[in-house]
Amino acid sequence: MLHINDLTYRIEGRTLLDGATVAIPSGHKVGMVGRNGTGKTTLLRLIAGEIVPDDGSITQPKNHRLGWVTQEAPGTQESLLDTVLAADVERSQLLAEAETATDPTRIADIQTRLVDIDAHSAPSRAASILAGLGFSNQDQQRPCQDFSGGWRMRVALAAVLFARPDLLLLDEPTNYLDLEGTIWLESYLKTYPYTVLLVSHDRDLLNKAVGHILHLEDHRLSLYTGGYDTFEKVRRERQAQQLALKAKQDDQRRHMQAFVDRFRAKATKARQAQSRLKALQKMKPIAAVAEAKVSPFHLTDPEKLIAPPIIRLEETSAAYGNEAPVLARMNLRIDNDDRIALLGANGNGKSTFAKLLSGRLTPKDGKIFKSKKLSFGYFAQHQLDEMNPEETPYDALKALMPDATIAQTRARLGQFGFGADRADTKIKNLSGGEKARLLLHLCTHHGPHVLILDEPTNHLDVDSREALVQALNTFTGCVILISHDRHLIEACVDRLWLVADGTVASYDGDLDDYRALLLARADQRPRKDTKDAIRVIDKKDSRRKAAAKREEIAPLKRKAQKLEQTLERLHVEQQKIDAALADPDLYTKDPPRAADLNKARADISAKIEATEMDWLEASERYEEAKTANT
Repeated sequence: MLHINDLTYRIEGRTLLDGATVAIPSGHKVGMVGRNGTGKTTLLRLIAGEIVPDDGSITQPKNHRLGWVTQEAPGTQESLLDTVLAADVERSQLLAEAETATDPTRIADIQTRLVDIDAHSAPSRAASILAGLGFSNQDQQRPCQDFSGGWRMRVALAAVLFARPDLLLLDEPTNYLDLEGTIWLESYLKTYPYTVLLVSHDRDLLNKAVGHILHLEDHRLSLYTGGYDTFEKVRRERQAQQLALKAKQDDQRRHMQAFVDRFRAKATKARQAQSRLKALQKMKPIAAVAEAKVSPFHLTDPEKLIAPPIIRLEETSAAYGNEAPVLARMNLRIDNDDRIALLGANGNGKSTFAKLLSGRLTPKDGKIFKSKKLSFGYFAQHQLDEMNPEETPYDALKALMPDATIAQTRARLGQFGFGADRADTKIKNLSGGEKARLLLHLCTHHGPHVLILDEPTNHLDVDSREALVQALNTFTGCVILISHDRHLIEACVDRLWLVADGTVASYDGDLDDYRALLLARADQRPRKDTKDAIRVIDKKDSRRKAAAKREEIAPLKRKAQKLEQTLERLHVEQQKIDAALADPDLYTKDPPRAADLNKARADISAKIEATEMDWLEASERYEEAKTANT
């Protein structure tokens, strides 16, 4: 069991942990959550012994093996497979000793221990982990130095998973994984036999891979049973109870204080007043619930939409220079209101496709049609590194608003969470989440028709991700999304495109279907007997039949989802008009605009009514088809 007892830690005068206490039983899988900057990574470093607490203690069972990814794998000549195998120190030492041992008893002990730790299956286990994290058989034989920093982090993760420590510490592991790697990691952690402490803001991972949530808030630790959704529900209920108790206590205190004030001077009531005063002083106040607010994202809508289709690809291929095409045979159409997520493993060409759409890459063959007036907003992780570290957010926004006054520029910064102190902080001193928030606002400042987001949530906490969901759902332009965050995809997207086998094509299933497909591929291993082979064939037949059924009803599902998205956007537009009409001075200062707004209100109400009827009809047809296919 991991015991954290009355732990206190301060850094540069700032308290991160103050009397934090929790006990995590062995074998539990725990997800740690909390707002950015509260000290989650610091707690992991304290547990790992990298830093020492100011007070309190952390105790673990004797001979407990601890593992966590602290830095990227070394850029050596060692192959990926050998690097991962070397992480099992005991196995490496025993194999080395077996080469030189001469004492028969010791040789027997070594071989027995190698059998106990399943040493002979180690290469296949290591290869399986590397494959799950996106490395092909050929990649596994290449040296570490051939890979970039993000891929080396995957190797480091593979190594610590292979070592199977008694306590596994993971700090935002999905930040350097794609959706496919995240799905594999979720499946792996669910069956991991030892204790896991995982820091993550991935809501789906926290719902499916862990059984407890450890919440770090106000320098204290609280352990909840269940996944993230259960934690959020229980926490809200506790907050409501606390607010009710505080209101009741405040009312009681007012009555007692009023009695003391009224009767303190009267001799007949003095003793009672004094008694109430002492009780009042002894009454421990119930703290108010301090709910931290998240600054919203303000994505600038395009001023004027372009006639659809806004992009059309005909037999298009994309390549770098004279190299072979990365993507080919693409026949696709994109409209103004599309919300598209790109699926596919890293290296399949998702970023290449995004560059092709935005004009950063010209087609090698075929044609791509788009209006000259079409504008793009592009967010990618590499752009965070390209921001001028010596500039401030004010400098960066001022470059886009050269004619704006100082007050206007600062007001705009304040809208998306950069008050006076953060607006003048150098970008190099901002947190990862603040940099991502700034970049997102800068790349949408001009009101793009198409917003391309490549892993926008890597540095955002759960609440900020939810704020991004709300912003994307009210944005009136087109969104192309590349993300490992399934909650973000499911909440914002109505179309899935699969980037695989050298092309991009529509995927008719949903994310659950895609997850099942990936896990089924990972589970396909050679079978030793005929019965196993028959079971595999039966499973394949079942999947083919299920896929055929999904293909039949997929168009109905997409139509219902698209109408629902349209309905949501119409309601947002209606709310904007209602807000403008609520101005009492509008009718006297600008009667023509008031008349236009009232006409627009009537038009959009009619559209909402018609869309609602279409949505209800489409939903009913989809449900009927789904029931008929079950």
